Amino acid sequence: MNIVQLVDRKGKRRVAMVEGNRLALLKRVDSTFELANFAIKRGRKLAGLAKELAGGGEEDYAAARKERRILAPVDHPDPAHCLVTGTGLTHLGSATARDKMHQKLSGGGEELSDSLKMFKMGLDGGKPKQGEAGVQPEWFYKGDGSWLVGPGDDLERPAFALDGGEEPEVVGLYLIGSNGRPYRLGFALGNEYSDHVMERQNYLYLAHSKLRQCAIGPEMIAGPLPPQIEGTSRILRAGKAIWEKPFLTGEANMSHSLANLEYHHFKYEGFRRPGDLHVHFFGTGTLSIADGIVTENGDVFEISAPAFGAPLRNRLKVVRARYRPDAVKAL
Repeated sequence: MNIVQLVDRKGKRRVAMVEGNRLALLKRVDSTFELANFAIKRGRKLAGLAKELAGGGEEDYAAARKERRILAPVDHPDPAHCLVTGTGLTHLGSATARDKMHQKLSGGGEELSDSLKMFKMGLDGGKPKQGEAGVQPEWFYKGDGSWLVGPGDDLERPAFALDGGEEPEVVGLYLIGSNGRPYRLGFALGNEYSDHVMERQNYLYLAHSKLRQCAIGPEMIAGPLPPQIEGTSRILRAGKAIWEKPFLTGEANMSHSLANLEYHHFKYEGFRRPGDLHVHFFGTGTLSIADGIVTENGDVFEISAPAFGAPLRNRLKVVRARYRPDAVKAL
């Protein structure tokens, strides 16, 4: 089952199940956040509860997308209580990329960069037995819920940025229950959107390069993630594709299991605060910058994969400087 959030024709927030070209609106709940809390309180599966709450009317899905009434598939009423994070160096890539990687890894450990060492650690210990902890992955912070944009919204490139590039990824969506336990709501497509030029200057700039907006949606899979996912990432300029490439994801194409990535995020007590929402990106092996693409103002990123239904589209928007170097005022 896939779930979306939207603003209906009357201007009211709703949550709905996707049924082909039709959206089946739910009763009693106005958001995925409310639906998830309801499911936790009643000890129910989210998908089963959604079916039970169907009957609140319907909408034309294509019309809602065209009119830009589709929201991110989940958000928090208080954005400060939504944590957006991610893990990198988790994907194996295409067969060609895998061959090249194995050739590099076959050399002595002293010849490997820090990134390749961490990638190798994932290959060797990223998929432990059930109930065991494997090697921890690279981890990064992207922002809170105010940095999260929905389908069709602009992704801003700040004036200080050196680049604004796509990262097609699967995103895990979680809510912390009143008992401090993380509950996985489901999965969505995401554009992790980072500053790759800045990151390439020095890998210690990774943290800076990730502090950007990001997008998820439009649909959330309320259930298990397919192990093999084949999608397409493209960049459109003036309506024409200037770059297009397939991407592979799902556990079959990853060096870490989802359970291991989840464990190493939620093992920190501060990430198990009741009521908080977590949006966690699982990484990618496909980037347009690797093919020499330089993005421009107005470019549209489009990320799609059949399991996730409608594609995620966002436009790149270059914005003027909003903050001065001398803006801090002493008291």
